[in-house]
Amino acid sequence: MQHVSRRVIVPAALAGKRLDQAAAVLFGDFSRNRLKQWIEGGQLTIAGESVAPKARLKGGEVLVLGADLEPIVAVRAEPIALQVVHADAALYVIDKPAGLVVHPGAGNPSGTLQNALLNLDPALATVPRAGLVHRLDKDTSGLLVVARTLSAQQRLAAQIERREIRRIYRAVCQGALTGGGTVEASIGRHPRERTKMAVRELGRPARTRYRVIERFRAHTYIEVELETGRTHQIRVHMAHVGAPIVGDPVYGGRPKLPRQPTDRLRQTLQAFRRQALHASHLTLTHPETGTTLTFESAVPDDMVALLDALRSDRGAQDTR
Repeated sequence: MQHVSRRVIVPAALAGKRLDQAAAVLFGDFSRNRLKQWIEGGQLTIAGESVAPKARLKGGEVLVLGADLEPIVAVRAEPIALQVVHADAALYVIDKPAGLVVHPGAGNPSGTLQNALLNLDPALATVPRAGLVHRLDKDTSGLLVVARTLSAQQRLAAQIERREIRRIYRAVCQGALTGGGTVEASIGRHPRERTKMAVRELGRPARTRYRVIERFRAHTYIEVELETGRTHQIRVHMAHVGAPIVGDPVYGGRPKLPRQPTDRLRQTLQAFRRQALHASHLTLTHPETGTTLTFESAVPDDMVALLDALRSDRGAQDTR
């Protein structure tokens, strides 16, 4: 069993927030549920004084955390095959397939990446969220880093917070983009559809950069780099600039076809049922050695087939 001990001063920016809300920001590598339990159990206090989770903060308080990390029992180990790109004593890098949910939740109590990680390495039961440092949407494929120790998780989480982990994606979007660009638009929960995110003035700041790799008649193959890591960020930002990701069931709208498409392209687009988004490159600083590590994942077969169909359609148009 590992013990965690930390002291954090509440910044002025969190003045007026409830203790549990501020704790979720200041101790973001732990789940909200676990933090609430620690507050209620007197393991997360204000300068040693136990208070209720809903207590309002003024800013400047010293939050003191002293707790034992008990094994996570709510999530069971399950024998789910994983593609491990890299493994050492501090971390794993996993190449996640499309269709695999990262965390158990409503509607997905099992069969997730977290279940698979606990089967791969039972010791991850003592690390919050089985060592997961960041996430990918269910139908987004590609690279994820997983910490094997609490200290590695904290250091990797700090790298993400400082925007030092570089995450690059490949995507196919609707519309023939004329060039690359930067999308800087705050993202928050959709005001009516609570399962969706949206560009909102009062949302959290978000910045996405993209460049064109290849143009087609009515679509574009792009490389996208996250500078922040908001929920659904790439999907929301690309839809915001009128170039939603192909196959996105939430933000993509109706599939768009070029004039007189080939039968192959029509069938391929109609059959593409997930967002054409893949986390292809990951660069980070090793949390123990300080070495720079870079990983690359090839675009998966379904996106390769989509790109081939788009190229074939463009070629057919050129010969007409």
